[in-house]
Amino acid sequence: MEKQKKIPQLRFPEFEGEWEKNILNDTCTIIGGGTPNSGKEEFWNGHIQWFTPTEIKMDYVSKSERTITELGLKKSSANFLPKGTILLTSRATIGEVAIALNECTTNQGFQSLIVNKLYNNLFIFNWIKNNRYEFVRRANGSTFLEISKSEIGKIPIYIPTLPEQQKIASFFTAIDQNISQLTRKKTLLEQYKKGVMQKIFSQEIRFKDDNGQEFPKWENRKIRELFRVTRGNVLAANNLKLEKELTFCYPVYSSQTTNNGLLGYYSDYLFEDCITWTTDGANAGDVNYRKGKFYCTNVCGVLESKEGFANQCVAEILNSIARKHVAYVGNPKLMNNVMAGIEINIPMSVAEQTKIANFLSAIDVKINHTQKQIEKAEVWKKGLMQQMFV
Repeated sequence: MEKQKKIPQLRFPEFEGEWEKNILNDTCTIIGGGTPNSGKEEFWNGHIQWFTPTEIKMDYVSKSERTITELGLKKSSANFLPKGTILLTSRATIGEVAIALNECTTNQGFQSLIVNKLYNNLFIFNWIKNNRYEFVRRANGSTFLEISKSEIGKIPIYIPTLPEQQKIASFFTAIDQNISQLTRKKTLLEQYKKGVMQKIFSQEIRFKDDNGQEFPKWENRKIRELFRVTRGNVLAANNLKLEKELTFCYPVYSSQTTNNGLLGYYSDYLFEDCITWTTDGANAGDVNYRKGKFYCTNVCGVLESKEGFANQCVAEILNSIARKHVAYVGNPKLMNNVMAGIEINIPMSVAEQTKIANFLSAIDVKINHTQKQIEKAEVWKKGLMQQMFV
C-alpha cells in the first residue's frame, strides 16, 4: 500500500516535495522504565540518573533527584537510555517530554523514545510537543490514565527528508534558546528583588529624604493599628467579563495564582488602593498591593488605610511573614482576626515607604516586561509549530 503524503503550511524555501507518513514505531525504539526495590539500600544513591515524571519541567534534563546503582538497574525493570533519548511521560501527566543530556534511566511512568539514525531527535521532540493531544487522546485506564508502548508506536507522523528535519530542529532550538535566555533574565531579576528586599527590610539599606536626611527609625506595629481589616464579597464567575470593557472595567481579584490573582472584570468596585491577602486554600497568606479601584471575592481579606499605609512597601513586608501565621488544620486559613494581630516592623514615614515602593515597582516593571516577552515568544513558537509540522 502506497504511503500517504502531505506538505506543511509554512516551509523553508529550499525544500520541496511531500512529507511521508510513518508511525512512531518506524522512527524510534520505545523503551519503558522501572523502579528498584525502595527497601534495598544497595539499589540506591549510585551514579546512574533515574528520572520520575515530576522532574520533566524543562526541555532538557541532566541530573535527577534520585540515583540508582548498577545493581539496582540490574535487579529492576529500569532500562539504560543513551544520551539524546526523548523521555516521554506515559502516566499522570501524559505527553510531557524532555531530552536526556546524559545516559540515564526512568521509572515506570515513562515510555522513552530512542530515535533511529535516519531521523532527527529534536524534530521528533518538537513534533511530540505540537501533538501532545494525540498521546492524551489515546490514553486509557480506570485508576489513572496511561498510554501504552504499543499505542504510542501506532501514532502516525509525517516526516520530511533528514536535511529538512535538521533545519526545522535548528530553527526551533534557536527559539528555545531565546526563551531560555529571557527566562534566565526573569529569574535573575526575581533573585535580585528578593535579595534587595531582605536588605531593605533588615534596614541594612536605608533611603534618605529629598534633603539627604535620615528618615525616622522603623517601628513595630500590629496590623489592626494601621488598617481597617475587612474582606471581599461573593461574586459568581458568570457575572464577570474575561476582558476589560467600557462598563466592565474594574478588576476582580481572587485566590488564584495565575495572572496575579486577576479573575476577570466587573461593573462595580468595592475598594481602592488597598492591600489584599488570600484567606483560604493553598495560597493562604499571599499578600498583594492593589492599586486603583477593584473588586475582590470573599476569599480575599482587605487592608484599608486612610493614612497611606496601603502601598507596595508595606505589602511586601507583610508578604514576607504572613505565611508563618497560616493555620494548616484542614483547609489552610489566615483569617481576619489572625491577620489583625500580626506585628510588622515598618518605616512610619509614608515618604520612606513611597521611596521603597517606587524602587521595588521599578524592578517589578522589568520582571513583568520580561514575562510578557516570554509569553509572546511562546505564542509565536506555538503558531509556527502548528504551521511547520504536518
